[in-house]
Amino acid sequence: MTGEGSHDFARVRRIVKTDEFSSVFRLRPVQKTAHFVLYTRPNALPHARLGVVAAKRFAPRAVTRNTIKRVTRELFRTTPLPALDCIVRLARPVNAKDGPATTSALKALLRTELARLFASQAPRGRKANAAPQAANVAPPASEPGLS
Repeated sequence: MTGEGSHDFARVRRIVKTDEFSSVFRLRPVQKTAHFVLYTRPNALPHARLGVVAAKRFAPRAVTRNTIKRVTRELFRTTPLPALDCIVRLARPVNAKDGPATTSALKALLRTELARLFASQAPRGRKANAAPQAANVAPPASEPGLS
C-alpha cells in the first residue's frame, strides 16, 4: 500500500480535508494545460496524494464532472509520482450544456492533458540531475590515480 506505482486509490492516497486543499492551493500552480491547472506540494508521506476539483460552472453536467474525476484518478494511479500532494483543478469549460455530456473525443482530450500534467511531475527529473553529479565526481577521482 505504501510502494510507488501502486494501483490503488485508498483514502490515504486522497486529499480530503479542507485544510489540506487550502495548504496546496496557497502555492503557485505548477503547470497549466488548456483546461486544467496542477498544484503540488511535497508531503512527508511515502506516496503521492490526489485531490480533484471540477466546478459545476466549467462542467455543468454531473456525468462530465464524474468522467473528469475518473480519468484523473486512473492516470494518477498508473503514473509513478514522488511524495507530493497534487490537486488537479478544472479551470476552463470542457463542454456546453447543449452538446453531449461525454464523448470519446472528450475523454481522449482529457487523458492527453492530464497525462501531460502528471508526466511533468514524474521522478525522471531526479535521474537527469544524478548524471551531471556523477560526471563531476569522476574527474577528481581520476586525478589521484595519476599522481
